[in-house]
Amino acid sequence: MPDATAHGQDGGRRDDFVDRFKSWALPVLAVVLAAGFGTTSLVNGLSDRDRKAAEAAESRSAETIPVCEVTDRKDLAPASGALFGVNLNLDAKPLAQYAADLGHKPAVSVSFADFPYTAEESVHLQQAAAQIRADGHMMLLTLEPKQGLAAITPDTVTGLVNDLAALNAEGVPVIVRLAHEMNGSWYPWSQQPLEYKDAFTRVAAAVHTGAPGSAMMWAPNYAGGYPFAGGQYEAKPGTPDFEALDTDHDGTLTMADDSYSPYYPGDEAVDWVGMSLYHWGARYPWGENETPEANKFADQLTGTYAGANGDDTLLPDFYQIYGQAHGKPVAIPETAALYNPAAGGAAEIDIKRIWWEQVFSPDTAARFPNLKMINWFEWDKNEAEVNGRIDWTATNTPTIRDAFTNALPDWLHYGTGTSCRAAQQ
Repeated sequence: MPDATAHGQDGGRRDDFVDRFKSWALPVLAVVLAAGFGTTSLVNGLSDRDRKAAEAAESRSAETIPVCEVTDRKDLAPASGALFGVNLNLDAKPLAQYAADLGHKPAVSVSFADFPYTAEESVHLQQAAAQIRADGHMMLLTLEPKQGLAAITPDTVTGLVNDLAALNAEGVPVIVRLAHEMNGSWYPWSQQPLEYKDAFTRVAAAVHTGAPGSAMMWAPNYAGGYPFAGGQYEAKPGTPDFEALDTDHDGTLTMADDSYSPYYPGDEAVDWVGMSLYHWGARYPWGENETPEANKFADQLTGTYAGANGDDTLLPDFYQIYGQAHGKPVAIPETAALYNPAAGGAAEIDIKRIWWEQVFSPDTAARFPNLKMINWFEWDKNEAEVNGRIDWTATNTPTIRDAFTNALPDWLHYGTGTSCRAAQQ
């Protein structure tokens, strides 16, 4: 998410799934059938023509999926350095092409799904897993309960755990980012700390028991602009949630209230903590091409950034509190720098280079040893906050790609592809 979402920049991080389903699903249905994910109903739900195509794909290209020794969730974070990953538009570029452009297989690939997820989205996850087995290593699965937190039922959780266990056994570790940006005001699960913590702990307990190769990530939104007043799902005065969020007990919600701790589900439930940090610009409204301010990345991570909303109020030090005091590996699930091709101002290479130099700086590695994951947001897409196209990518333009890949530091870790240790029979 952007660095200051007082104005609710969701950015539509996924394309509309239904519109694009058939373009990639048929070749991968064979993979899903081989995986034994109970997908007969998926094939039966297709038209006769599409069903025949899926069956033909199965006979042509069914993948022999390995049975692997599962890596325990406690071992997913590297002892030193950070995993490098990507949030990639797989319609525009498959993971194999991105790996070729990058010169490395990414260690993490980000996927999104509604939760409960649909049959079509279940196929989507298997398609993503197939690409990760070949050209990556780990899935960061962002689950979005768009029907509200009450939709996270025991049956829904059981289905998720079964799917995660199967993915783990096939050599794909998964980190589940459940109901991210819960401290915002723009999602159906927003600003409901009591219900959110209950749902998170229930899912975490089930995942830890039934899918030990999967971990849980707690990932609030960067709190510049908190409490994001005016959002559709902001907490209402007089409710138990509002009272829980009013941490200074003055009867109002402001930036003086703790923007993270009321939502924290507890150390037993949380394996990773994460926060997406973007450079959208210096001031709202966004859309101007502006180079990042000095130390912006580190200042956001530690709560000392005094930009975006024109407010000098210090925020909680996310890294120190949750990475150090709570002893959790810290992730940047999404990061990139805004470039608007339709606007003047600073050059694309300067904007992006200054940002990635901060993210990949030797000082970043030295100052934040608990920083264990960094994922680039590799999309060229329309953004509602700009009412136009924004190019976040770092590998689509040869000049920028060369500069970006040359800047990748030696403290990053990459993917291993299909290699996995066979499970003991």
